[in-house]
Amino acid sequence: MIGRVGGPYRPVVSSPHIKSAAVAATLSALDEGRTPERPVFREAVRTLLAALVERAPGRSVEVRVPPYGAVQCVAGPRHTRGTPPNVIEMDPSTWVALAVGRVDWVAAVTEGRVRVSGARADLAPYLPL
Repeated sequence: MIGRVGGPYRPVVSSPHIKSAAVAATLSALDEGRTPERPVFREAVRTLLAALVERAPGRSVEVRVPPYGAVQCVAGPRHTRGTPPNVIEMDPSTWVALAVGRVDWVAAVTEGRVRVSGARADLAPYLPL
């Protein structure tokens, strides 16, 4: 058995680079009014979530983009058990649009495309990526 010391349980599944092929393919499909292929959409969402974690390291806010991913980010008090007090949830299309700057944070929240709870549940300072 080859041992692993330190590091995450799961290997990195996405490149943190926003200009990835998956993000480009997802944007192209969305621009054409199509739903991106599931594996490509998943990779784009995870790539952009990884970029968010790099930009806003921490564990005080949980960002959920079902069914493709969830991350904890933003500096502040760390959440450890139960339902986090600061949660942001949205669909994959909204996340991609927010991350690349096609949708404004305030507009997305106001329109109900993003659900937020908690005093720290604000990604406006970190978007677009």
